[in-house]
Amino acid sequence: MTEADPLRLLAVHAHPDDESSKGAATMAKYVAEGVQVMVATLTGGERGSVLNPALDRPEIWERLPQLRVEEMARAREILGVQQEFLGFVDSGLPEGDPLPPLPEGCFALVPTDEAAAPLVELIRRFRPHVVITYDERGGYPHPDHIKTHDVSVVAFEAAGDPDRYPGLGEPWQPSKLYYHMGFTLTRVRALHEAMLEAGADSPYAEWLATWDPERDMSHRVTTRVPCAEYFPVRDAALIAHATQIDPNGRWFACPMDVQQRIWPTEDYELARSLVDSPLPEDDLFAGIRSEVPVP
Repeated sequence: MTEADPLRLLAVHAHPDDESSKGAATMAKYVAEGVQVMVATLTGGERGSVLNPALDRPEIWERLPQLRVEEMARAREILGVQQEFLGFVDSGLPEGDPLPPLPEGCFALVPTDEAAAPLVELIRRFRPHVVITYDERGGYPHPDHIKTHDVSVVAFEAAGDPDRYPGLGEPWQPSKLYYHMGFTLTRVRALHEAMLEAGADSPYAEWLATWDPERDMSHRVTTRVPCAEYFPVRDAALIAHATQIDPNGRWFACPMDVQQRIWPTEDYELARSLVDSPLPEDDLFAGIRSEVPVP
């Protein structure tokens, strides 16, 4: 295989900043190895909030949609990935009891087969060997995350079928589909206990106190990608989304050396595979590299 045709990885996300909080170190690792990595961002994050107290000002709120595009550009450069917006409108996170209706025209209300079309076109054009997305719960119950899961599954299955989505490029079938498994009880508990052993306050105590063990996904992890040396790149990319992350907040409270020592991987569930790859794995391209070696 020539340098012009390396391994390719597609990460499908709902909003700008999701790519930096889920799987960013994995992407940076593979970029360093010569893999082509593409991020598909399904919405512009237009209905997000300003989550950094230092930027919670009227002029920031007024420019939030454009700022999120600019932040994504900086994060993309830090990670070394390609990235495309697929043009849907953020649904927002509904709150209240009962929940209010979703805004007309938002991503979560677009029929799934229709919403999958731009992703099918991107898959056929970029030709990824591996696709990463969210599990059926969306990682957390944001309507855009759940819709991203649904759209990704449809696109993964349809992109290689010449009878589906005609006119959107030559069919291409990715070999593997993974779900992010970053926020598992075992990982959070391990980091929590390490913080306590070090005599520090744990940023995870409140989170663990309200965790429903029956909803934990730890048992579904099939693949752990060693990428601790790229955790600083991950954090730099996340901080680039300045409106969305407090650099002094809980996300960064656990020291880097503790994270690298206690949990040096990013974790995934292999949801669909068309190649032979015995589990557990430590490489998203297991079973593919022998056919498409990295240059």
